[in-house]
Amino acid sequence: MHLDRRMTTIALLATVTMCAAHAGAVAISPSNLNAIGTIDERFQSYNIEMVEVTGGRFWRPYPPMGRAFDGRDRYSGRPPIDLANARLRLLAAALSPAYLRVSGTWANATFFAEAPGKPPPGYGSVLSRAQWRGVVEFARAVDAEIVTSFAISPGSRDANGVWKPDQAQQLIDTTRAQGGRIAAAEFMNEPTLAARGGAPAGYDATAYGRDFKIFRDWMRRAAPETLILGPGSVGDAPSPSGSGITTRDLLAASGSGVDRFSYHHYNTISPRCGRHDDPAQALSEDWLARTDATLGTYQALRDAFEPGKPIWLTETADAACGGNRWDRTFLDTFRYVDQLGRLARAGVQVVMHNTLAASDYGLLDETTFRPRPSYWAALLWRRLMGTIVLDAGKAAPRGLHLYAQCHPAVAGAVSLLAINTSRRMSHALTLSDSAERYTLHAARLQGTAVQLNGKRLALTTDGQLPRLDARATPPGAVKFAPATITFLVFPNAANPACSSGRSGS
Repeated sequence: MHLDRRMTTIALLATVTMCAAHAGAVAISPSNLNAIGTIDERFQSYNIEMVEVTGGRFWRPYPPMGRAFDGRDRYSGRPPIDLANARLRLLAAALSPAYLRVSGTWANATFFAEAPGKPPPGYGSVLSRAQWRGVVEFARAVDAEIVTSFAISPGSRDANGVWKPDQAQQLIDTTRAQGGRIAAAEFMNEPTLAARGGAPAGYDATAYGRDFKIFRDWMRRAAPETLILGPGSVGDAPSPSGSGITTRDLLAASGSGVDRFSYHHYNTISPRCGRHDDPAQALSEDWLARTDATLGTYQALRDAFEPGKPIWLTETADAACGGNRWDRTFLDTFRYVDQLGRLARAGVQVVMHNTLAASDYGLLDETTFRPRPSYWAALLWRRLMGTIVLDAGKAAPRGLHLYAQCHPAVAGAVSLLAINTSRRMSHALTLSDSAERYTLHAARLQGTAVQLNGKRLALTTDGQLPRLDARATPPGAVKFAPATITFLVFPNAANPACSSGRSGS
């Protein structure tokens, strides 16, 4: 009898604890979530830097933990990326359809030539016809559309310093001859940092405006099917990166003429460029909201100079200059998926992560091409989040971020992304419908091993992607453990906004 009373007491205490935990739980009814916008089917995209294609000096890997990084020698040589690698193609194809942006600072001074060799005066590197064929064939194999930018260094100019489209024309013509196409192009990479990006000495907004008008008119004639992106700026929002020329001055000098308004964003810069951030802040509201602050800056500029033009974020990661030490770990996965959710909700059409497979911010390890934690989150996003964005409401408690979209393949189905950024506190939702649950978790936040519903994720022994099995979840209270990322799919939601059929590939 005493044992029975004790067990009853324990059961009652457990019930009270559960009720207390769920008393403030937000109720989610997936069938009633309203549509608030749509995004490009290639919303989740990525960069392969031009220097990866050509080979050259890129961001030096960090030394082993415990050893200091010498910022005076931030670069190291690397061979060209093997775009024919079967594993790389398999994993990239699993994220498709996507845009593949081949650009970056090094693209500003890359000479396009028949064969590799020493660059002519005014250029820093050479892109061969065979290397570019590798890009075209890779894009075709993985269902990616090519985005790029062109050389603007002193070698690309006439005697008066005016930009000439000769090199850009060769790249356009060669792409067509190789059976490919350039879907979109920026004039140059990050014109706000022209002085550090290979532009002629003294290059300013007036020179940019002159050159952009030449570029715009040439593009309309030479490749009318290619979207003009611009300006591709970085550094206007308050940030550690700073800026040399303001985007406002660039836009005032160049006038209208872009099809898509593009910008870049990094939360910070890495120790390679002198910044040392504390990983303890990586899950903070301030850290995650930095993407909103930057978007607000560029939205205002878009509205002032290119009203109504769709916005693309063509380069982004946690930290510029190759990434922070923790960017290869599960810790940065929270920023990655939270940024996708925020920007989809805000109407940004495309987000291009830097990079697919280079340096610490790559989704894949640059040596083995094995997935890092953020890749698994990217794969779940691709499979579960469609192009119709839903309003998930604003009633979630602090530390629980909710984003909702129609499922990409099941008519009427809804997918909900729930990110618990608290390191210590669980959160809960009350679900009106049964769901399929996919929860990402790691034993160590700064570790590279990640689990899906308790099972470690890894490629199979024959190098294939594993099954991503869901866990059935009944209606009622559902709990999210601290520092977890959960996708919930409601296959029977019958949401009217999602009932027209496929909402993404």
